Amino acid sequence: MKIKSFVLLFGCSILTLLSCAQKNKQAPKAKVDLSKYSQATFASGCFWCVEAVFESVKGVQEAVSGYSGGKEANPTYEAVGAHRTGHAETVQVYYDPKVVSYATLLKVYFASMDPTQVNGQGPDNGTSYRSIVFYRNASEKQQAENYMNEIRSNYKRPLSIELKPFEKFWEAEAYHQDYVQINPNESYVRGESIPRIKRFQKQYADLVKPERKL
Repeated sequence: MKIKSFVLLFGCSILTLLSCAQKNKQAPKAKVDLSKYSQATFASGCFWCVEAVFESVKGVQEAVSGYSGGKEANPTYEAVGAHRTGHAETVQVYYDPKVVSYATLLKVYFASMDPTQVNGQGPDNGTSYRSIVFYRNASEKQQAENYMNEIRSNYKRPLSIELKPFEKFWEAEAYHQDYVQINPNESYVRGESIPRIKRFQKQYADLVKPERKL
């Protein structure tokens, strides 16, 4: 009985280390005026990974981790992670359209993920990890649909990306912001986040900020 308990405890510990569901408190980063930048909003598994991917892109001023797609106000990480609010872990991207277009951001989004995985990416599973493109207007929706149709034949399984109109973005707790940059040696970051970033950067090396190349 003790052996079974130890195995169960060990297994749970490993899953925790290899999932996005960890806490590592850190001081909030300084606020920057982002009002002059365009915004794009994406969900694709753990927001730590998605944030780091977009922050490595030329023309992106900031990427912020948060929650979208649900109905409850002021969602918390615990409530979203328990799949109680309907939100997905989401990243809001602030970018300069003179440097990088929305169409290019779509390519970045798809380049770091498995668009056929349902309700999750890698070890992170559940509706809070589902993949969503939140569009703000008819043009963004059409661009997303066109790109999905363009790449659909590249996969053996159906694409599992939702297209939803953007409604509200709730910024996540301070300790989630810049998580990959602040915790580069953390087990989940090394095992999941960094490989996703490298996957994108290998495909689109010309889009990567020199200081963010891996």
